[in-house]
Amino acid sequence: MRAKFSQEFLASPDGAEMTSIMRACVHCGFCNATCPTYQLLGDELDGPRGRIYLIKSMLDEASVGKATQTHLDRCLTCRSCETTCPSGVRYSRLLELARPMVEEKVDRGSWELIQRWLIRAIVPHRRRFNLLMALARAVKPLLPSAVRELVPPSVAPVAPVTDIHSRKMILLDGCVQQSVAPNINAAACEIFNQQGIQLLSFPKSGCCGAVSYHLGELAEAQAYARSNIDAWSTALEAGAQAVVAASTGCAVMLKEYSDLLAGDPLYADRASRISEIVSDPSEVLDPQALGRAYRAQSNHRIAFHAPCTMQHGLGVAGKAEACLRAVGFELTDVADGHLCCGSAGSYSLLQPELANRLLDQKVAALERDRPMQIATANIGCLMHVQRRADPEVLHWLEVIRPHRVGPE
Repeated sequence: MRAKFSQEFLASPDGAEMTSIMRACVHCGFCNATCPTYQLLGDELDGPRGRIYLIKSMLDEASVGKATQTHLDRCLTCRSCETTCPSGVRYSRLLELARPMVEEKVDRGSWELIQRWLIRAIVPHRRRFNLLMALARAVKPLLPSAVRELVPPSVAPVAPVTDIHSRKMILLDGCVQQSVAPNINAAACEIFNQQGIQLLSFPKSGCCGAVSYHLGELAEAQAYARSNIDAWSTALEAGAQAVVAASTGCAVMLKEYSDLLAGDPLYADRASRISEIVSDPSEVLDPQALGRAYRAQSNHRIAFHAPCTMQHGLGVAGKAEACLRAVGFELTDVADGHLCCGSAGSYSLLQPELANRLLDQKVAALERDRPMQIATANIGCLMHVQRRADPEVLHWLEVIRPHRVGPE
């Protein structure tokens, strides 16, 4: 893509990076074929190619308005376009750099600002989010149906089972996940323990920073990143081999730490180290060992929803499915499995119409072959899909955990 930018912009670190990304785009349009919002709306500006053009126009001609903001807001950042792109355009990185610039140039209405502030003020903070959930569950019958389905059921936590092993890894505790589905990490601890790996928990760590990052609040995201790095430093120095995030959305964010803190002389090297060693459970666990330790009953049918962050962000498509099959689960075919369910972090709250259209499509595809359960790998997808799915929706580690062979 041809573009003319000022020398001042080209000389800046962000400017040089954004220019390199945009110039890699050959405008072929292959990305639109796998873009969920383009498929729904059919508008060139609601596809990756059109959004790149809008960003270029903003930088080239200083032309930016509410329309630019709206079309960028509608992007799920699912990265399906990156998997499709033959030129390797880092579209999601370009978008994350552009969003704060748009925020500076285009005013939002009061309600939009309040919405975004409330999400950032509550969702990443466990105590605040727990309080909100307790209140919402108490008055759930009185809430409008559109709000009521956003309130997940309460889950009784179980204590994680783990022993001391020489092989140790750090487990991201997370924020929303610990409140809504606390047994995901418990299942991770038990299954990793069975494979001789001790998962270490650090209460001082918190949100990965994704909520702030995707809302254009880079300084806030950087603060979360620094806090987590500080919390894990001692364990890393003592030989912890990896940082494991059971939620793929968090894992992708942790891999962004190297970019996020590249300009911070105190944290840049440590952030790069984190990005290098972040792992999804499916990358660490041995399917053959899982198959020996856990065994599902015959004909136990599972529909697996592979999150965008798993397929396009981490690039580990098929690994969790291999683990499930090794344990003996029968996986159903899911049509258009590459398309987003519409969760996308805070997207389902800020773009409910589009998110719900994508959700209905995804649930129909997942339920088509009548599975006994639906498994996924990301807390946002889990919460979003369970709103309208009839089968039980669980993290794939939670699906495996009850099927331990032999005594508990």
